Amino acid sequence: MLKTPIQNPGRLSTTILFFSIVTIWFGLILQFCISMPDLLHKGWSLPGALVQFFSFFTIQCNILAGLSLIALLLKPQSWLHNFFSRGYVFTGIILYIIIVGLVYNIILRGIWQPTGLLKLADELLHVVNPLLFIVYWLIFVRKQKLKWSQALNWLWYPFLYLLYVLIRGALTNLYPYPFIDAGKLGYNVIIINSLGLLAVFLLLGLLLVFITRKLSSKTS
Repeated sequence: MLKTPIQNPGRLSTTILFFSIVTIWFGLILQFCISMPDLLHKGWSLPGALVQFFSFFTIQCNILAGLSLIALLLKPQSWLHNFFSRGYVFTGIILYIIIVGLVYNIILRGIWQPTGLLKLADELLHVVNPLLFIVYWLIFVRKQKLKWSQALNWLWYPFLYLLYVLIRGALTNLYPYPFIDAGKLGYNVIIINSLGLLAVFLLLGLLLVFITRKLSSKTS
């Protein structure tokens, strides 16, 4: 295990790291402060509103990105640092945050037009935060050579997330995203959409494994 996942640590990497952490968590907190009062105003209970907020893949992945960057600042002996500094963990979060940006900007951006602070939070969570996280990983995080089979292991999270969404949706008729709304589209369409997304996860995962193998050989 590498002692530190940061490659060439210095003032620039530390500055960008702090900026990325602040930006990612600001976006999350801003979205929370907008969403929670709105849900409560619409009659949701506090537990129900919390579950709804944290049921979005975007929110979960931004939280993972924010935690992983904070972990880089901790002592190597801490469990949080030890967990997130593992190459397959950090790169997996890269995969998930890339999907967040791609799916939103290709599929979801055109279906609504947020304004004001909601638009700011929306752009931070789906554009700015993913870009900051990816750029920091590419430039400053030491790459660990990963196995090709890791691309399959990364599918577990989106697969389990899909199961959660479908089970919760069957019970409550609430779905976080329209392309997995079984109530409106039916399960046949949902299966096709889900398989297509999992294929994208797999292909991008293989690409990230390829990148780590190339870059790790240059820095080893």
